[in-house]
Amino acid sequence: MAGAARVERSPRLDGTLEDPIWQSAPLIDDFRQREPLETAPATEKTEVRILYDARHIYFGIHCYDQATADIVASQLRRDLSVDLDDNFAIMIDPTLSHRNGYIFEVNPLGTQRDGEIIEEQPAQNDSIVDPSWDGLWTSAAKITSDGWTATVSIPFNTLNFRGGSEVSWGLNFRRFIRRKNEEDVWSGYRHIFGFWRVSQAGRLQGLKQIESHHLLVIKPYAIGGAQAFSGQSWSALHSGGGDIKYGVASNLIAAGTINTDFSDADVDQQQFNLTPNPIFVPEKRRFFLEDSDVFIFPLWNQDLLFFTRQIGIDPVTGEEVPIDAGGKIAGHAAGLDLGVMDVRTRAEGVNPYGNYAIVRVKRPLTPGSYIGFIATDKESGNPFDPYNRSGGVDAKFVLFGNLNLRGYYAKTWTSGLHGDNTALGGRLTYANNWFNIYAGHGVTEKNFNPEIGFVTRIDDQPTIVQFNFTPRPHILNIRELHLGVFAAHDPNTDGKLIYKEWTPGIRVLFNSSAEIDSNPYDVVYQFLGQPLNLYKNISIPPGSYRFTAYQLAYTSAGSHRLTFNVSEQWGGYYTGDLNSATVTAQYRPNPHLTLAVNDTLNSFRLPQGNFDIDLAGVQVSYAFNRFLNATTFVQADTAQTQAVSANFRVRYTFRPDSDLYVIYNAGSRFQSLVAGNPMQVRQQKLAVKATYSWSP
Repeated sequence: MAGAARVERSPRLDGTLEDPIWQSAPLIDDFRQREPLETAPATEKTEVRILYDARHIYFGIHCYDQATADIVASQLRRDLSVDLDDNFAIMIDPTLSHRNGYIFEVNPLGTQRDGEIIEEQPAQNDSIVDPSWDGLWTSAAKITSDGWTATVSIPFNTLNFRGGSEVSWGLNFRRFIRRKNEEDVWSGYRHIFGFWRVSQAGRLQGLKQIESHHLLVIKPYAIGGAQAFSGQSWSALHSGGGDIKYGVASNLIAAGTINTDFSDADVDQQQFNLTPNPIFVPEKRRFFLEDSDVFIFPLWNQDLLFFTRQIGIDPVTGEEVPIDAGGKIAGHAAGLDLGVMDVRTRAEGVNPYGNYAIVRVKRPLTPGSYIGFIATDKESGNPFDPYNRSGGVDAKFVLFGNLNLRGYYAKTWTSGLHGDNTALGGRLTYANNWFNIYAGHGVTEKNFNPEIGFVTRIDDQPTIVQFNFTPRPHILNIRELHLGVFAAHDPNTDGKLIYKEWTPGIRVLFNSSAEIDSNPYDVVYQFLGQPLNLYKNISIPPGSYRFTAYQLAYTSAGSHRLTFNVSEQWGGYYTGDLNSATVTAQYRPNPHLTLAVNDTLNSFRLPQGNFDIDLAGVQVSYAFNRFLNATTFVQADTAQTQAVSANFRVRYTFRPDSDLYVIYNAGSRFQSLVAGNPMQVRQQKLAVKATYSWSP
């Protein structure tokens, strides 16, 4: 349990705790290790003090360190990973959902990284935060003679929170000491609980009399420049639009967008699809990321009944589809999580107009648990596909803290498709200090067709079982071993086997954070009902295939300026052999400059032909300071006709949540989602974009 002190003026937010007003706040200092020695006292003392006024909450952080010279601080650019630095993270669950929250992370240079937690799911690669969501907040930090200190200010409206006469939040803190690979937390010490386990958070009580602030944020944009598509000449580009956010009730927010522009969104890293199934690419556009936790409806594995990337992006070519307007109301009211969204896209090229409407309701139960309902409706100008609708119910139950049960039932309605339009399934996960289990079964019928969702396979009834034994042997500098097995069995709804996989797995985690991963024997059975096109005129013919592959990977320790990961997978692949070698590396010689490279070489040796597909990327980022940075990202994909694409972006944050961008892009901004590897629409674009956030 934590408390906060109300103040009439904001503290000095200079990265130090020298302002005497900080001493009026209660002291929070009971931090314990989650890693490496679960529940043991932290090896370095950490203190936090919390203040608040009518519009903001303030955190004063003191990370004591007996070896100040060994503090790692190398990152100045916002939203790049600070996992290679010492850092401190704040997790806030402002609605006491016990499932969803926001994370605000800062390093000893004051550099920010933030993101959302959705349904207690970790970010990619088990990072504590997915940086796609951006909130408005300020931070500063300073390395001192006894460690480092930081000050953080978060407006209540960043949390989509207007207040109440007296409210409580879910709250947690995490300190990471890079050189020791030590993670200290305030609540939820068990190493089976990641920091994203919102249900394990502590409680902040006593926030009073903050209901008077009326949330209104208006954020217009203006853009000018020139653009050209493949085979076309350059044309002038000039546009404008904006977003608005309005507080309807204490935790219920209305948001609107007009003539939405996504040119400042991060470019997708290109992928080459080796499977007959579509690939998943995460959402990166801010309007859709806001309150995305309310709308998510998980299906089997990573499939979703509603997936916002199907709005405003052509799923085949990756071309942007203009959005005329959109609006949503999302948040928490009357004991329910509520979400309503409506977005209209403009007819352009081969894409007809579309209107997308979604309603989502969840009823929170015990901490971490809920039951929910969703309905979606897509209306289209395509006379052959005039509508597509879906509906579903789902539930999640967290029992005993480490047993997670989830189930769903959904149906779709599409013109010309009748019957066999249902998907249902369930799964359980269980973890303790010695082992973890994942098991699930689902059924997806052959006419199940959520056109604004993401489904890997239809006509499918998969079963998955995964077991890992996780001892901590305390030898050879090993922190933890994962020894396990994964098995998947996927027949179609008529019982014909389509896919089967069995593989043992070995993972060795070292105290330094280095790790070795291996799948020493991966056996796959795949039935192809139609040709699988890989490259140009080379396809795998229909038929049944059984092949075995082997995989080995190594990740370096994270405490050095140069970090890297290397992996190789080799062995059988349908009619022949495939060798996939991947290298990723990052070098940070100083806090201003970051150099990153990645390269994946797929070497196919098939009766249909021998060929290589190389996907490579080079990213150079230079941060002049925390508010001005330049990034260049060059990618090469030899599967495309024009192999090289480039993105250059300068971002200057001239005031909080207000930016000036200079952007040049040559190539596809967004990755195709569909199966196979279709040619994508190539675009050149030079633009200057200004956004300004205004709040009364």
